[in-house]
Amino acid sequence: MKDVRTIHDKQFQSYISAAEIQSAVERLAQDLEKDYQGKKVIFLSILNGSFMFTADLMKCISSNVEVSFVKVSSYQGTTTSGRVDELIGLNTDLKNRSVVILEDIVDTGITIDKVLTLLKTQDVESIEICTLLFKPEAYLGKNRPKYIGMEIPNKFVVGYGLDYNELGRNLKEIYQLID
Repeated sequence: MKDVRTIHDKQFQSYISAAEIQSAVERLAQDLEKDYQGKKVIFLSILNGSFMFTADLMKCISSNVEVSFVKVSSYQGTTTSGRVDELIGLNTDLKNRSVVILEDIVDTGITIDKVLTLLKTQDVESIEICTLLFKPEAYLGKNRPKYIGMEIPNKFVVGYGLDYNELGRNLKEIYQLID
Protein backbone atom coordinates (compact mmCIF):
# COMPACT_ATOMS: atom_id res chain seq x y z
CA MET A 1 0.00 0.00 0.00
CA LYS A 2 1.43 3.37 -1.03
CA ASP A 3 1.63 6.18 1.50
CA VAL A 4 -0.67 9.06 0.50
CA ARG A 5 -0.10 12.65 1.65
CA THR A 6 -2.27 15.72 1.21
CA ILE A 7 -0.38 18.95 0.59
CA HIS A 8 -2.52 22.04 0.19
CA ASP A 9 -5.30 20.94 -2.17
CA LYS A 10 -3.56 17.97 -3.83
CA GLN A 11 -2.85 14.35 -3.00
CA PHE A 12 0.52 12.69 -3.51
CA GLN A 13 1.51 9.02 -3.24
CA SER A 14 4.90 7.61 -2.27
CA TYR A 15 7.04 7.19 -5.35
CA ILE A 16 10.79 7.00 -4.55
CA SER A 17 11.91 5.65 -1.18
CA ALA A 18 14.58 7.21 1.02
CA ALA A 19 16.77 4.13 0.38
CA GLU A 20 16.46 4.52 -3.41
CA ILE A 21 17.35 8.21 -3.10
CA GLN A 22 20.39 7.44 -0.95
CA SER A 23 21.58 4.80 -3.40
CA ALA A 24 21.38 7.27 -6.30
CA VAL A 25 23.19 9.95 -4.26
CA GLU A 26 26.00 7.53 -3.37
CA ARG A 27 26.41 6.47 -7.01
CA LEU A 28 26.56 10.10 -8.14
CA ALA A 29 29.16 10.90 -5.46
CA GLN A 30 31.37 8.01 -6.64
CA ASP A 31 31.14 9.18 -10.27
CA LEU A 32 31.92 12.79 -9.32
CA GLU A 33 34.89 11.84 -7.12
CA LYS A 34 36.34 9.72 -9.91
CA ASP A 35 35.88 12.40 -12.58
CA TYR A 36 37.12 15.34 -10.49
CA GLN A 37 39.99 13.71 -8.62
CA GLY A 38 42.81 16.23 -8.25
CA LYS A 39 40.82 19.11 -9.79
CA LYS A 40 39.85 22.40 -8.17
CA VAL A 41 36.10 21.79 -8.18
CA ILE A 42 33.26 23.87 -6.81
CA PHE A 43 29.75 22.51 -6.41
CA LEU A 44 27.12 25.14 -7.14
CA SER A 45 23.85 24.17 -5.47
CA ILE A 46 20.60 25.62 -6.83
CA LEU A 47 18.34 26.60 -3.94
CA ASN A 48 15.80 26.00 -2.51
CA GLY A 49 15.08 22.55 -3.84
CA SER A 50 18.57 21.07 -3.94
CA PHE A 51 19.48 21.69 -0.29
CA MET A 52 18.80 18.10 0.85
CA PHE A 53 20.42 16.56 -2.22
CA THR A 54 23.48 18.80 -1.83
CA ALA A 55 23.85 18.00 1.87
CA ASP A 56 23.60 14.24 1.33
CA LEU A 57 25.89 14.31 -1.72
CA MET A 58 28.58 16.29 0.12
CA LYS A 59 28.51 13.76 2.99
CA CYS A 60 29.40 11.05 0.44
CA ILE A 61 32.37 12.91 -1.08
CA SER A 62 35.62 12.49 0.80
CA SER A 63 37.90 14.77 -1.25
CA ASN A 64 38.33 18.50 -0.57
CA VAL A 65 35.59 20.40 -2.38
CA GLU A 66 33.94 23.78 -2.12
CA VAL A 67 30.19 24.34 -2.10
CA SER A 68 28.39 27.56 -2.94
CA PHE A 69 24.73 28.41 -3.47
CA VAL A 70 22.61 30.39 -5.89
CA LYS A 71 18.88 30.85 -5.73
CA VAL A 72 16.74 30.99 -8.83
CA SER A 73 13.05 30.42 -9.31
CA SER A 74 11.03 29.03 -12.22
CA TYR A 75 8.01 27.33 -10.62
CA GLN A 76 4.60 28.53 -9.51
CA GLY A 77 2.34 25.84 -8.11
CA THR A 78 2.76 22.61 -10.09
CA THR A 79 3.92 24.11 -13.41
CA THR A 80 6.98 25.94 -14.59
CA SER A 81 6.48 29.67 -15.02
CA GLY A 82 8.58 29.68 -18.20
CA ARG A 83 11.04 32.24 -16.90
CA VAL A 84 13.91 32.33 -14.44
CA ASP A 85 14.36 35.04 -11.83
CA GLU A 86 17.81 35.26 -10.27
CA LEU A 87 17.19 35.93 -6.59
CA ILE A 88 20.63 35.53 -5.02
CA GLY A 89 23.79 35.97 -7.06
CA LEU A 90 27.04 34.08 -6.89
CA ASN A 91 29.79 35.68 -4.77
CA THR A 92 32.58 33.19 -5.49
CA ASP A 93 35.34 33.63 -8.09
CA LEU A 94 34.96 30.78 -10.59
CA LYS A 95 37.86 31.66 -12.91
CA ASN A 96 39.73 28.51 -13.99
CA ARG A 97 37.54 26.34 -11.76
CA SER A 98 35.64 23.17 -12.57
CA VAL A 99 32.00 23.86 -11.72
CA VAL A 100 29.38 21.21 -11.05
CA ILE A 101 25.84 22.57 -10.86
CA LEU A 102 23.70 20.60 -8.40
CA GLU A 103 19.97 20.47 -9.11
CA ASP A 104 17.20 18.57 -7.38
CA ILE A 105 15.31 18.09 -10.65
CA VAL A 106 15.77 19.00 -14.30
CA ASP A 107 12.57 19.00 -16.30
CA THR A 108 12.26 21.70 -18.99
CA GLY A 109 15.89 22.79 -18.64
CA ILE A 110 15.00 26.50 -18.41
CA THR A 111 16.71 27.00 -15.05
CA ILE A 112 19.86 25.14 -16.07
CA ASP A 113 20.19 27.02 -19.36
CA LYS A 114 19.86 30.35 -17.54
CA VAL A 115 22.43 29.39 -14.89
CA LEU A 116 24.85 28.16 -17.57
CA THR A 117 24.48 31.42 -19.49
CA LEU A 118 25.35 33.35 -16.34
CA LEU A 119 28.31 31.10 -15.49
CA LYS A 120 29.89 31.09 -18.96
CA THR A 121 30.83 34.75 -18.41
CA GLN A 122 32.98 33.70 -15.41
CA ASP A 123 35.89 32.17 -17.43
CA VAL A 124 35.42 28.74 -15.84
CA GLU A 125 37.52 25.72 -16.81
CA SER A 126 34.48 23.44 -17.18
CA ILE A 127 30.81 23.22 -16.25
CA GLU A 128 28.76 20.07 -15.77
CA ILE A 129 25.27 19.44 -14.43
CA CYS A 130 24.42 16.90 -11.73
CA THR A 131 20.78 16.28 -10.92
CA LEU A 132 19.01 13.83 -8.68
CA LEU A 133 15.96 13.65 -10.98
CA PHE A 134 15.67 14.14 -14.74
CA LYS A 135 12.46 14.26 -16.82
CA PRO A 136 13.52 13.46 -20.41
CA GLU A 137 9.92 13.81 -21.70
CA ALA A 138 9.72 17.42 -20.49
CA TYR A 139 13.26 18.47 -21.42
CA LEU A 140 13.53 21.35 -23.88
CA GLY A 141 16.94 22.66 -22.87
CA LYS A 142 20.26 22.79 -24.67
CA ASN A 143 22.41 21.31 -21.90
CA ARG A 144 21.48 17.79 -20.81
CA PRO A 145 22.83 16.83 -17.38
CA LYS A 146 25.94 14.63 -17.40
CA TYR A 147 25.23 13.16 -13.96
CA ILE A 148 21.69 11.86 -13.45
CA GLY A 149 20.50 10.07 -10.33
CA MET A 150 17.20 8.84 -11.78
CA GLU A 151 15.08 9.46 -14.85
CA ILE A 152 11.39 9.89 -14.05
CA PRO A 153 8.23 10.48 -16.12
CA ASN A 154 6.87 13.98 -16.62
CA LYS A 155 4.72 13.98 -13.48
CA PHE A 156 4.84 16.46 -10.62
CA VAL A 157 6.81 15.28 -7.58
CA VAL A 158 7.33 16.61 -4.07
CA GLY A 159 9.58 15.75 -1.13
CA TYR A 160 13.33 15.56 -0.46
CA GLY A 161 13.68 19.29 -1.09
CA LEU A 162 11.03 19.51 -3.81
CA ASP A 163 7.93 21.49 -2.92
CA TYR A 164 4.35 22.23 -3.87
CA ASN A 165 3.78 25.91 -3.05
CA GLU A 166 6.57 25.77 -0.44
CA LEU A 167 5.29 22.67 1.41
CA GLY A 168 6.65 19.12 1.28
CA ARG A 169 10.39 19.89 1.10
CA ASN A 170 10.96 18.18 4.46
CA LEU A 171 9.71 14.74 3.39
CA LYS A 172 12.49 12.13 3.30
CA GLU A 173 10.87 10.30 0.38
CA ILE A 174 9.65 11.60 -2.98
CA TYR A 175 5.93 11.61 -3.65
CA GLN A 176 4.16 11.80 -7.02
CA LEU A 177 0.98 13.79 -7.69
CA ILE A 178 -2.11 11.59 -7.95
CA ASP A 179 -3.98 12.59 -11.12
